Amino acid sequence: MITSLNNDTIKYFLKLKHKKYRDLYNEYLIEGEHLIKEAYKNNIIVELIVLRDIPLPYDLPHIYVSNEIMKELSDLDNFNSYMAVCKKKKPSTITGSKILLLDNIQDPGNLGTIIRSSKAFNIDTLVLSNDTVDLYNSKVLRSTQGIYNYLNIVRMDLKEAIFYLKEQNIPIYGTNVSKGVNVKSINNTEKYALIMGSEGKGLKKQLEKLCDKNIYIPINKSVESLNVAIAASILLYELNGE
Repeated sequence: MITSLNNDTIKYFLKLKHKKYRDLYNEYLIEGEHLIKEAYKNNIIVELIVLRDIPLPYDLPHIYVSNEIMKELSDLDNFNSYMAVCKKKKPSTITGSKILLLDNIQDPGNLGTIIRSSKAFNIDTLVLSNDTVDLYNSKVLRSTQGIYNYLNIVRMDLKEAIFYLKEQNIPIYGTNVSKGVNVKSINNTEKYALIMGSEGKGLKKQLEKLCDKNIYIPINKSVESLNVAIAASILLYELNGE
């Protein structure tokens, strides 16, 4: 059992709490029974980190650690009995005909919610801009409840993504209340790409200019706007066409 924070293995695990090291080593940390169960089902667990005297949940490579170590590794006030080191997904490409693109989404909870809604409403590929919060941020992962394992997620420059989608003759929809059309008026939903802008600034102007059409959700005029995750979920529901 490891009890020292100066242990080299523990130092490595602590590095994985930071994006630059997750990118460098292509590994990340998860915690919580449900996330670990989903990771096990998808065969991505490299090693389990287990609290002292707790039975192993799965027959996998593992180490036991003290309460102090687990507290340092965890991002939760009440840490779990298990954590896991997982391998990141291999870089992917855009596939399918229903695409959601996210421009500079910063809140981890919003990204997690959007990932769950994307899977729920049959998005084929989710494209994250290079300035969107890290997929492997611990808050993002908890918000997804493991759904990130079942969705094709790509990180790339959105302009490049849009040019590629235009070559595939996939219509590009932006979101704009003043210049858009009611989402309910969109009839052909067999293929589309929807771009959602950041929480504070919305869609970048250079991306808005590349859209074929803008759409909006009709809401009570006393409400200025919706949270981006809620708006994305409603739009995906309407475009799902089922």
